Amino acid sequence: MTTSTTRPDPASAPPSDAAIAAATKNAGDESLAPQSTRIMGRTSYLLAWFGGCVSIGTFTMGSSVVGTLNLIQATVAIAIGCFVIGIALAVNGAAGYKYGIPFMVQARSAFGFQGTRLPGLIRAVPAIVWYGFQSWIGAGALNLVSATLFGYDNLIVFFIGFQFLQIALSVLGFQGIKWLENIGSAFILASLVYMFYSTVVRYGDVLSANLLTMEGSWGMPFWGATMLFLGIYSTMMLNVSDYSREHKEGTGPGLLTTIYAMSILPCTLFMGLIGYMVSEATGVADPIKVFANAVDNTPLLMTTLLFIAFAQVTTNVLNNVVPPTYVLMDTFKLGYRKASIIVGLLAFATFPWELVKDESAAGLQVFVQTYSAFLGPIFAVLVVDYYLVRRRTLDLAKLYDENGPYRGVNPAALIATVVGVVAAFSVSTVSWYASLIPAGLTYLLLMRYWQGCRRFTE
Repeated sequence: MTTSTTRPDPASAPPSDAAIAAATKNAGDESLAPQSTRIMGRTSYLLAWFGGCVSIGTFTMGSSVVGTLNLIQATVAIAIGCFVIGIALAVNGAAGYKYGIPFMVQARSAFGFQGTRLPGLIRAVPAIVWYGFQSWIGAGALNLVSATLFGYDNLIVFFIGFQFLQIALSVLGFQGIKWLENIGSAFILASLVYMFYSTVVRYGDVLSANLLTMEGSWGMPFWGATMLFLGIYSTMMLNVSDYSREHKEGTGPGLLTTIYAMSILPCTLFMGLIGYMVSEATGVADPIKVFANAVDNTPLLMTTLLFIAFAQVTTNVLNNVVPPTYVLMDTFKLGYRKASIIVGLLAFATFPWELVKDESAAGLQVFVQTYSAFLGPIFAVLVVDYYLVRRRTLDLAKLYDENGPYRGVNPAALIATVVGVVAAFSVSTVSWYASLIPAGLTYLLLMRYWQGCRRFTE
């Protein structure tokens, strides 16, 4: 792959039109064009994933397996989930890593230029919803700190200010993400270690009496639990190429899998087990209440609340800004900075103050279950397309040619996705696992034997 100092069109100029990324990459200088300038080495890439994968929902996932699994089973379930995530990220991120292309370009070979709107929408809408939701949680934590220390209580002001801070950080692109995640990782790790230690010290007697002695289950509930923790990152499995294209070349698949798994495992393990143990000891499942119950004085409570706020920033900027931003860039031919600002403003329109209400919990759960059913099938289609149909060889010129063989919609990808979704809803406990083979096999057979899809194999 050749390089050029000519900067590509912000949206998606073909490589044949001097569209390989610039020799240097400035803050916010992102495009959909293949890029040769990689800004993250192995350590930096690991820390970026570590800082960006602090999902407050992990506490709830830990709480949800109380009474079903014992402490050892919960720990093993989290570990298995994280290593499956690592493998999935390495497998689906291979195209982005090799060719320097983002998810929206990678998906064109399977879904077609217009068909790519489906996986793009499936990835973008939940990201924007969680962007607003997590921003509200972060603002709530800051508001509680302010009310406790200074007597100033105004959640709306903190939410607006918090959201505009994240927008300002997001327009810096991966240069900003790199330093935010790398620097923030130390604070996140220290906070989690303390929280885990505090939980064990405070509830040790109750935990030893209940969690280690209960029989639990190694059957379907156990494997269902592995998918709970895996499911938190299933959206990122789709657009992992958005991140892998930033990682410097020279890392093999095995080492990449290790980097992904080991970056995600510590946060998921600490947070999942904290939620699990505190919920068992107190019956509390709410994330902020979990933190509040695990500390015993105001300064430490303030520290943990600040951790919650900071965690929302690192997670949002990496996970919930980049995917919908690239979707807007692809769909409306916008530049990165303008698209990222629009995404930040759209987060206001999710009305997160309504989503956090108790009466909204059922609807939010249905929303999560619905979009999650599409994640496994789309993942399967992308992987089968790259490894079995394309045999790990992509023609970049065709991927950027709107009038080429990938024009329009590939019906095979849409049919396979529907088949996978039906399978996912049929076995909801392990929906992500259950959808993979039906979706992948359907796509492979259609691509090989349906003449209507022949041009997509040219």
